[in-house]
Amino acid sequence: MRLPDPSAAHPALFDPLGAEFTRNPYPTYARLRALNAPYYFAPFDIWLFSRFADVQAAALNPLSLRSLDHRLSAEGIEADRRAQNWHDMPYHARFVQFSMLNSDGAGHQRLRRLVFGEFTPSQVERLKAGVEAYVSELFDAVGSEFDFINDLAVYVPGRVIGRFLGVPDTDCAQLRVWSEDIVQYFDIDRTDARKALAERTTKTFYDYLIDLSHERRKRPQDDLISRLLRRWDAGELSEDEYISTCMLILMAGHGSTIDAMGNGLTALLSHPDQLQRLRSDPTLMPTAIQEMFRYDAPLPFFHRLAAEDMQVNGWEIPKGTKIGLLYASANRDPEVFADADRFDIGRTPNRHLAFAAGPHFCLGNHLSRMNMEATFATLLSRFQSIALSAEPQFKPSLSLRGPKALPLRVG
Repeated sequence: MRLPDPSAAHPALFDPLGAEFTRNPYPTYARLRALNAPYYFAPFDIWLFSRFADVQAAALNPLSLRSLDHRLSAEGIEADRRAQNWHDMPYHARFVQFSMLNSDGAGHQRLRRLVFGEFTPSQVERLKAGVEAYVSELFDAVGSEFDFINDLAVYVPGRVIGRFLGVPDTDCAQLRVWSEDIVQYFDIDRTDARKALAERTTKTFYDYLIDLSHERRKRPQDDLISRLLRRWDAGELSEDEYISTCMLILMAGHGSTIDAMGNGLTALLSHPDQLQRLRSDPTLMPTAIQEMFRYDAPLPFFHRLAAEDMQVNGWEIPKGTKIGLLYASANRDPEVFADADRFDIGRTPNRHLAFAAGPHFCLGNHLSRMNMEATFATLLSRFQSIALSAEPQFKPSLSLRGPKALPLRVG
């Protein structure tokens, strides 16, 4: 099947920075799925795939890539950078645009293999007791009214991924800010101010990691930075690959887990029957966390590029076409999930796409779920009553989904 005529796409159907979409994107996703075809979003020059079958097929297609640079001439690469408006961002280009996340094929597999063993369930399990103790300390410091996001959730993944990598505890809060300042330029709202912030922060982050690396060379520790430095010194990693991998792990370990915590608590509090069900049966916590990711995914969108003419679930995709994978929409597809708009903490099977699919399946999924399980188990054991003291306000974004704050009253 050929893609629809781009000029026929109704521009009002998809407004990812609009108030309605920011508050609740799922009616929009349902309208996109009802088209039974990809939707052309002109401001981003991208075809959006919203149905589960289409999104999964695109994510698994070996010709569906994150970058086409290895297939372009030098002139083509420069033209592409200008089109995406990061041609004059030298630090961002070196360490953010060319990371494991934005590589494919053998290069991606090589970088992924170097860190894969760090994220296995057995390795993550070693951190569990420390995470639970730290979460308990955070809850000790809150009163009967607090902001779940800014007083608690923002500290959990940063501290955990910081220790995992080898960052001093005192620096974790600053690293979260840097991560957010860099990641914000991946979204569609690319103003000059946001661009300058991303480039400036990437350089600051680079300088910090170089200084920390000098310290680790003098005094190696049992942490990922020390192990990656040995890989660098052995010639298995270049300097740029070493820095970009450290940055990616820190950035990926922060924002999405914070947003997942906020989305998950919002879902629980808006479904009191499921909250009570989880209280009554704590063994449901693992499936509840998976349902939180399905029901309101923290990373609802990623892009791919067609390396060659290809087919995606029957759709003919010309070479060079930019494809948008709407993971959050796919996770509410009624063709795959029974009563898809219902939040069900016991849902099984639950083969959602919140962690993506294929070669780019999220390495940190075990770590993220462990953080959430520790946080929600402690929250429910500490407080018999939990209520929002104000309606959650979500961040306007296509690439991210999460509340800015969640003020709570507990008792």
